[in-house]
Amino acid sequence: MTMDLDAEREIDLARWRRALTALWWLPVAGLVAGAVLGFAYSLRGGTTTFKATANISLGQPVSPGGVVISSYSTNPRAISVIVSSASAQEEAAKAAGLQPGVLRGHVAVGTVGAATGTGAARTTPLIALTVDGQNGEKIAAAANELARIVVERTTAPYVGTKIKTYESVLETTNKQLESLAVRLAALETVLTKSRLDPLNQLVLVSQVDNAEQRQGNLLDQKATTTQQLTFAKEVESAKIVATAAPVKASAHSRSTSLVIGALIGLILGGIAAIAGYGRVGRFAVRA
Repeated sequence: MTMDLDAEREIDLARWRRALTALWWLPVAGLVAGAVLGFAYSLRGGTTTFKATANISLGQPVSPGGVVISSYSTNPRAISVIVSSASAQEEAAKAAGLQPGVLRGHVAVGTVGAATGTGAARTTPLIALTVDGQNGEKIAAAANELARIVVERTTAPYVGTKIKTYESVLETTNKQLESLAVRLAALETVLTKSRLDPLNQLVLVSQVDNAEQRQGNLLDQKATTTQQLTFAKEVESAKIVATAAPVKASAHSRSTSLVIGALIGLILGGIAAIAGYGRVGRFAVRA
């Protein structure tokens, strides 16, 4: 049985070779025609598309004790869930002046680098958020809006609360410093311009010393809070590292269209030669 199959396969291959040899002009004609059609198709230009990519750093939230906690930076794939949600895409489309639903299937998220190691050895992944479409300016606006949504939703739950707390403490500290500065100025004025007996002068000097000590403590507190606020904003918070800009992506290249068209024409010409060889042979026998 195996010998019969091999024999049949050899007969078929031999017939195909004879067909391609006898009707060689069909594959050649198919090759030329396919190349011409592919070139003509490339001249049409097709629909030009654009891509716009925004780069986002997910941040590295830490606990009050300085330990890295689980967050979006430890699970960057969760960003895909945010940008693929209907609410986020509709919000981005509206901000960019696009129709609702037009972004569906046109948003991609990739990770540049990975969160590896623990503690200080952990690296913060960089997220590349890409939107494609036919209007370059609008898809760039949509990509930037989606990036803003990602930053807002990933920062607000934990780091956003820390930032608000630090800002509140800093505001209170500044008010206390302003009030204390007014009090110190008044004490200095009384001390230098009023004639006080030694006992009252000693009491006044003691009040000035206490006020200056309090001022020093508040300045130290302000410096610490400022450092903590800066760390929360620059290190712990997600932020847009690079905004999106449209880049033209041609629908097809001329050389690719020519090669593909020529290849398809060659294949079709070969099939036509093999299929038509039997008919040509039968016609020759009848003649």
